[in-house]
Amino acid sequence: MKKLAMAILLLLAVNISFAQTLEELKAQKKQKKDSIAAIQSNLNAVQSKIDALPGWKKGAFGTIGASLSGFSSWYSKATPNSNAGNIGISVNGFANLTEDTFFWRNAANVNLSWVRIDDRDIDTDDNSFQAATDVFNISSLYGQKLSSTFAISALAEYRTTIIDNFNDPGYLDTGMGATWTPITDLVVVIHPLNYNFVFSSGETVFESSLGAKIVADYSRKLGNVNFKTNLSMFQSYKSSDFSNWTWTNNFGYTLWKVIGVGFDFGLRKNKQEALSYAISKAGATDPAPTFDTVDNKLQSYWLLGLSYSL
Repeated sequence: MKKLAMAILLLLAVNISFAQTLEELKAQKKQKKDSIAAIQSNLNAVQSKIDALPGWKKGAFGTIGASLSGFSSWYSKATPNSNAGNIGISVNGFANLTEDTFFWRNAANVNLSWVRIDDRDIDTDDNSFQAATDVFNISSLYGQKLSSTFAISALAEYRTTIIDNFNDPGYLDTGMGATWTPITDLVVVIHPLNYNFVFSSGETVFESSLGAKIVADYSRKLGNVNFKTNLSMFQSYKSSDFSNWTWTNNFGYTLWKVIGVGFDFGLRKNKQEALSYAISKAGATDPAPTFDTVDNKLQSYWLLGLSYSL
């Protein structure tokens, strides 16, 4: 009995000691996390001051995604013998000049992807890679500062596709107005005098018009995270049918050196594009779609894969 009692006491002592050690380790871990958070906060504050200094700031980050698959006699599929592939890449680059009396901000966004489905049981199917996402956008914003947060500005923004139908359609916005920069990483452009040039070939529904341009751009790097969101809107004074907007978002989390995980997604509303597509798909016996009858659906794309930053 004495030996059993001693064994129980020893076991209790070991458990109590282990519990105390575990609590101590948890407390130390919390202190370390608090210290790391404080250091990161100080680093972010210093980086914000660096970003606000005059001079050029340049950089780029993006996402690369790919998937390949193959099936052989996989009878649960409608195409049991097939190969499939998906490849995508996005690039976000910027070159910004900030001086005491003016700024000049330049940006580019490219997002391209291709898909391929090869049904090996059909010799005549198209098994080549086809364009899926096709986004190309460049912009240049110049501002003459009136204060630390307001400026008189001029903007040129061009967007189109580059894999299929380059500049058909293509959109060029040029205009003047004001730019508000309440914080270092946020830029809000309001240009009530803007002309939206639309380029297209042949007989199309696309039409240029005068209107207002609004752009909101927020870009930030916090530790291992790269983040950029951009909203570009055009409101036509001629007709709401010629108005459009595009919202793009890009995230990148660095895991090792310049490599990490990235996620991009974009949304768009453009009635001219919706009508042009509907007309191209309408049959000879179908009533011709019009601006009043077309279904202007919300356009979207996304890409998930490896990210990189430069």
